[in-house]
Amino acid sequence: MPVPENLNIVPFISVENMMDLVIAVGTETFLLELAGYIEDDFRRWESFDKVPRVASHSRDGVIELMPTSDGRLYGFKYVNGHPKNTRSGRQTVTAFGVLSDVDSGYPLLLSEMTILTALRTAATSAVAARYLAPRNARTMALIGNGAQSEFQALAFKTLLGVDHLRLYDIDPAATDRCRRNLDRFGFRIEACRSAEQAVEGAEIITTVTADKQNATILTDNMVGAGVHINAVGGDCPGKTELHRDILLRSDIFVEFPPQTRIEGEIQQLAAGHPVTELWRVIAGELPGRRSETQVTLFDSVGFATEDFSALRYVRDKISGSRYFNQLDLLADPDEPRDLFGMLLRRQAALAAA
Repeated sequence: MPVPENLNIVPFISVENMMDLVIAVGTETFLLELAGYIEDDFRRWESFDKVPRVASHSRDGVIELMPTSDGRLYGFKYVNGHPKNTRSGRQTVTAFGVLSDVDSGYPLLLSEMTILTALRTAATSAVAARYLAPRNARTMALIGNGAQSEFQALAFKTLLGVDHLRLYDIDPAATDRCRRNLDRFGFRIEACRSAEQAVEGAEIITTVTADKQNATILTDNMVGAGVHINAVGGDCPGKTELHRDILLRSDIFVEFPPQTRIEGEIQQLAAGHPVTELWRVIAGELPGRRSETQVTLFDSVGFATEDFSALRYVRDKISGSRYFNQLDLLADPDEPRDLFGMLLRRQAALAAA
């Protein structure tokens, strides 16, 4: 059987490529289509290899690897979380990812995932909210107005029709930036002076703060009956946003319990506290929201299948497009066993140049 040509070349999506792709598709369309991939992969949850992410924690942050496979494709993401980075002009979260062919082990795609992670996190939040939020919810409190905030707002607008935002951040400049960035998207936006003010009248509460500590962004008296909480900020051991009493009166939905019990809001609860896996709701095995008074909580920590979905989506979108570079990533000798000969031939070519 003939060997395909250009086995050394892997499509690479740079940050510039990703921005151009999102702009060409349209941010809201991108979020909507990406949500479809995420939802489809949740429906076939049982076909995936699943392990908690491999985390290396330090005093100032965490570096993680997030792998999964469906038996045909393998994907992983490298991602960090360092809240102090903003003080030196760096991003709190950066990431890149790889999608590979299981049959050969060859990479099929290398992509930036700093922007893509923000998009997939927001899309996952909105997918969960379609099953858990009050019907026809239009008002969302957005507490924490950092790098993820605009993506969350747009995903909820696109998938659920949320058009009224109540913003709060301990840094008023962050709220001002968020409001300016979202002005063109048709929201009614209120900047609030406190988290308590932000949640007034909100049917959905999204918390997405970055500090690496056990914080109390929401107290029990701030959460009324019938609210859906989208808790995004708690995503590693020792980092939470909600008072424990809120958890005790909420129906809690999670991605992968072995990971969420370590990293999510439910790290505050006993190991056996009942939770519902989101995939079972999406697959129709279990109910999501059951009543108008039910308090639902999506304890979102991010799971590898969501990154897999995102990589799968962008690989499909770049096919036949200009939104990638050809990266000479893999050694491809003329004869597969002659790797050293490939090095010698390169040496001879350099000497002759």
